[in-house]
Amino acid sequence: MQNYTTQMDAARKGIVTPQMKIVAEKEHMTEEKLRQLVAEGKVAICANKNHTCLDPEGVGSMLRTKINVNLGVSRDMKDYDLEMEKVMSAVRMGAESIMDLSSHGNTQPFRQKLCRECPAMIGTVPVYDSVIHYQRDLDTLTAKDFLDVIRLHAQDGVDFVTLHCGITRKTIEQIRKHQRKMNIVSRGGSLVFAWMSMTGQENPFYEYFDEILDICEEYDVTISLGDACRPGCLADATDVCQIEELVRLGELTKRAWAHNVQVMVEGPGHVPLNQIAANMEVQKTLCMGAPFYVLGPLVTDIAPGYDHITAAIGGAVAAMNGASFLCYVTPAEHLALPNLEDVKQGIIASKIAAHAADIAKGIPHARDIDDKMADARKALDWDAQFECALDPETAKKIRNDRLPEDDHSDTCSMCGKFCAVRSMNKALAGEHIDIL
Repeated sequence: MQNYTTQMDAARKGIVTPQMKIVAEKEHMTEEKLRQLVAEGKVAICANKNHTCLDPEGVGSMLRTKINVNLGVSRDMKDYDLEMEKVMSAVRMGAESIMDLSSHGNTQPFRQKLCRECPAMIGTVPVYDSVIHYQRDLDTLTAKDFLDVIRLHAQDGVDFVTLHCGITRKTIEQIRKHQRKMNIVSRGGSLVFAWMSMTGQENPFYEYFDEILDICEEYDVTISLGDACRPGCLADATDVCQIEELVRLGELTKRAWAHNVQVMVEGPGHVPLNQIAANMEVQKTLCMGAPFYVLGPLVTDIAPGYDHITAAIGGAVAAMNGASFLCYVTPAEHLALPNLEDVKQGIIASKIAAHAADIAKGIPHARDIDDKMADARKALDWDAQFECALDPETAKKIRNDRLPEDDHSDTCSMCGKFCAVRSMNKALAGEHIDIL
């Protein structure tokens, strides 16, 4: 009989759960060290009791940086089979988490299918689903309606839920007076803001936080404290709205931990490169080292079609300075629902950022694959190089489409016999170096 409620509860009771054993092995960390970090809230193992096919992962700044992939249907793009294809493709490419952000149709069967078949962590934003689930306008929904949807998601097996608990009635006045350039760009945050504006009531996710904690403790659902006031452009970065919400998220983190509920804290957004490190330090201080989950950050506003690159630049700096979890951004960001190719590009960009940060942080064995790649390149062993590549298919295609001539096929078509590696190998072996 399981004598704990959540991973955090187990850790505090000195129990190493099966999930902790798996994560400790993946992270080259002792089970006891990991248990301590989970007990302190510095690592979250998002593992709903009903998500039985989960391959567990740990999220924390001292572990490998994880990436999340946002998927789901919309009114204009509603092919659930295609979304499932994206999910499995994302898992194959190394995504540790999938968030179902569906905003149209009968969402529950897709969510349940995810929790039955997908081994990655599953996250949702229940406020989106509330309008769809009840098929009623936002202002007719009650606090109880929102809480019932959270329970439904927990029962279905969702490992973490994004809840925008940090904005209150006070935020409405603040947004009006502060005159941000982009106001609120968080979809969930804007819905909560709109609900408060129309009903005159307090944010139900803030007002009934203790009731939400009861649900999350029962199913071991991690709360991802959403940043409704994340900056949507560089001009709004690190402003009073963002920081005051972060202060409140720190208070809510303490309340969740007191309930043995695991927490992640969500962060910006659009942030100039020179402000990212400071943002990470402020979060670590205000939220006591709780895992930080960032969208990007995007370091410029002017690259639609290339925002997977702007996000990877910011994500690498953020993760190097303490972010634990990167939400991928695709080339379609700000433009459209991503297709399969967009999803791939977004994942690869995020994986590069995460891996680069892990090397910079000195995560154990993070650089092993890079050293293996260097050995393969030195030996001009192309098959071994492909095995080390993040995206072997693309690497193979580029080489095969532009193969060199047969008499120097160990090189590539850029340098041919001018190849520095080939020349050095021959020179050090005392061989004649033919160039022409």
